Amino acid sequence: MDVFSHLVDGFAVALTFQNIGLAIIGCVLGTVFGALPGLGPANGVAILIPLSFALGLSPASSMILLCSVYYGAMYGGRISSILLNIPGDEPALMTTIDGYPMTLKGRAGEALTLTGIASFYGAIFATIGLVFLAPQLVDIALLFRPHEYFVLFVMAFATLGSASSDNKVKTVLASAIGIAISTIGIDNQTGVPRFSFGEVHLYDGIDFLIVIVGLFAVSEIFIFIENKDDQNKSSIAQKNTPQITNIIPSGKVILKTVPSMIRGGFLGFVAGILPGAGASLGSFIAYTFEKKISNKNNTFGKGDERGVTAPEAGNNAAAGGALVPMLALGVPGSGTTAVLLAMLLTMNITPGPLLFEKNPDVVWGLIASLFIGNFVLLILNIPMVRIFAKVLLLPPKFLMPIIIAVSFVGVYGLTGSTFDLMMLTILGLLGWIFRKLDIPLVPVVMGSVLGNLMEVNLRRAMTISNGNWMDLFSSNVCIVLWLIIFFAFILPMFFNLKLPSLKKNNR
Repeated sequence: MDVFSHLVDGFAVALTFQNIGLAIIGCVLGTVFGALPGLGPANGVAILIPLSFALGLSPASSMILLCSVYYGAMYGGRISSILLNIPGDEPALMTTIDGYPMTLKGRAGEALTLTGIASFYGAIFATIGLVFLAPQLVDIALLFRPHEYFVLFVMAFATLGSASSDNKVKTVLASAIGIAISTIGIDNQTGVPRFSFGEVHLYDGIDFLIVIVGLFAVSEIFIFIENKDDQNKSSIAQKNTPQITNIIPSGKVILKTVPSMIRGGFLGFVAGILPGAGASLGSFIAYTFEKKISNKNNTFGKGDERGVTAPEAGNNAAAGGALVPMLALGVPGSGTTAVLLAMLLTMNITPGPLLFEKNPDVVWGLIASLFIGNFVLLILNIPMVRIFAKVLLLPPKFLMPIIIAVSFVGVYGLTGSTFDLMMLTILGLLGWIFRKLDIPLVPVVMGSVLGNLMEVNLRRAMTISNGNWMDLFSSNVCIVLWLIIFFAFILPMFFNLKLPSLKKNNR
């Protein structure tokens, strides 16, 4: 019953006039960010972080706004996938397989409505799972010592990083760069400046906010400048957005897709709570499983309704599931939750077992707002699909200046330092270079976010064990976590290194 009483307290936080307004604004903006190809939830959240600080929002209100953007972007990604065959974000990729063929058949409105319902189901299922599962993980996490926490952070890098890129070397490099960024500033234990190069502005380190906004939002500007000719061609092509006529599918079609939604939501949630899996894996597993059991007439890939509802339920359930390890363990389950984790740390709130005890208003207010946000998104995404489809006609040359203005004004309003604006530009340029080299950005963000906590726990563990490194392998929990690291990261990397030579020998 404690869960229900906490949830009631959460609704008391979420149902204030300000927080309801923030949830609605976040849902609308998130849907727009998701619908515009290339932005996606991580960029959408990163762009609005400076705004939440500039408005002076409380931690609970800030998280309600940003998580509403997160959920809204997961809903919005399906719009361009179905209408233009261009995924709004990576998790929406599977929706294009049957979504665009439905558009070609003149059923775009039905596809958008069905995926809206599927997204609602997947997100609600995940939010209910978050209510009951996260507190249970807290009870387990309270048994962790610094040794287990250090290995847990290593596992977070291994699982989430390996999911961000197929190239393990680039993943390790990106993680190392992120950890290096986290070491800049004055050492908390010794008081000695590290890697500041005599620059007093670096004594406090580089703020998470600057790293996130620079790598995600500002780098997007450089990408746009580089590809402006292609963007112009894309905007011309987008003027041919299909007309949406009938948006209400028949009752028979809805009943046909209900089992696929149920299966997709469950599989997506399971994928989401695994650190590193994320919404992309959730949508892939949901679509693959549904195709395997339902494609008896070879209709998948040709506009089958179940081919759009299963992946949409899967990716939205995975998005909600990714919040479970972030809130309960302090380990992000996806790239977007890594950004949200950094936001919490910036507000001096440490996610993990004690979060539910020290900041219950933030946790339960956020969970309650997710229920509210999902109903708002359902209302927005069915009657207003025609309006959201017109967002695709917005030329990038108008959108990008808005993004850069929000980023720079928000950061300057928070820090009041022109040096931070220079760092923002430098990190944006660095993010552009990384994207050109296919170096994943998520491990860099994770390194800058978790590097300090990782170092603190390692130091504590070594102090407790008198410098005995073998204590990191002493407990059963540590051994299980090391085995996960081995099978999720080290073993696949070994096989990837051996595979070219095997292929060469087989020729």
